[in-house]
Amino acid sequence: MKAVVVTDQAAGTAGMKLVKRPEPQAAINDVIVRVHASGFVPTELTWPSTWTDRLDQDRTPAIPGHELAGVVTALGYGTTGLSVGQRVFGLADWYRDGTLAEYVAMEARNLAPLPGDVDFTVGASLPISGLTAWQGLFQHGRLQAGQSVLAHGAAGAVGSMVTQLAREFGAYVIGTGRAADRQKALDFGAKEFVDLEKDALGDLGKVDLVFDVIGGDIQKQSAELVRAGGTLVTIVGPAEAQPADGLAVDFVVESDRAQLSEIVQRVRDGRLRTNIGNVSALDDAVTAFNATERRAGKTVIRVRP
Repeated sequence: MKAVVVTDQAAGTAGMKLVKRPEPQAAINDVIVRVHASGFVPTELTWPSTWTDRLDQDRTPAIPGHELAGVVTALGYGTTGLSVGQRVFGLADWYRDGTLAEYVAMEARNLAPLPGDVDFTVGASLPISGLTAWQGLFQHGRLQAGQSVLAHGAAGAVGSMVTQLAREFGAYVIGTGRAADRQKALDFGAKEFVDLEKDALGDLGKVDLVFDVIGGDIQKQSAELVRAGGTLVTIVGPAEAQPADGLAVDFVVESDRAQLSEIVQRVRDGRLRTNIGNVSALDDAVTAFNATERRAGKTVIRVRP
């Protein structure tokens, strides 16, 4: 099969190659999925799990990509809940070969059914962004109706999901980003917008929940805005800043079939819009990842036309 592999961490996306690899075999509780579309997060190339296994041993050449939409072609021993020929989407294990390939082996529990009226490209754009937003807001942020949310990167893949889901659940959302992101953030449901290059975050006043996708100085400034009992949720590693009277939570997104089903149902009925930036074919993936300019939103590789 065709697959994109990485072998050199220092080279980043410039070290990616499109190669031929053996098709994977299904282990116990696995399925084999014929990948139709794969999502890609550029920061994957900084994750230790891209380069080493759980025993910290080198696992290169590794296939990156962890989001997919496709069709089940085989079941491993003991696999239940899915069937051959079923359309699925989901989130592959961080430590296993990923989804920038024509086939992938993954645990069945990490997949959810993809309804027939949802395009594979859309399905592949949802798992990381949708689950990150869902878990950050509801599991870790304990969002309640009527609260205020500061959503950093509100025009990006994760931030736009945060903005839409928070708005649906009755929150007042303040989006941030660059000046060029303003209208997009407002279109996704932000009530206010802060230009991080010009506006002062400190002028906002207190908020109940900060969803941080940036870290650094922006995170430190944001922590000061969290009101008593509020939460700063971050996905960029251990929180460097702690709210004076609130909670700081960092987390790594996990696959969850029920949550995936909730997310895709919202896409189907129009409550949630996916945010796709760049779309390329697998043969052009390496070039696309090394492009000098990218549109805001999720990068999706169409593995099959």
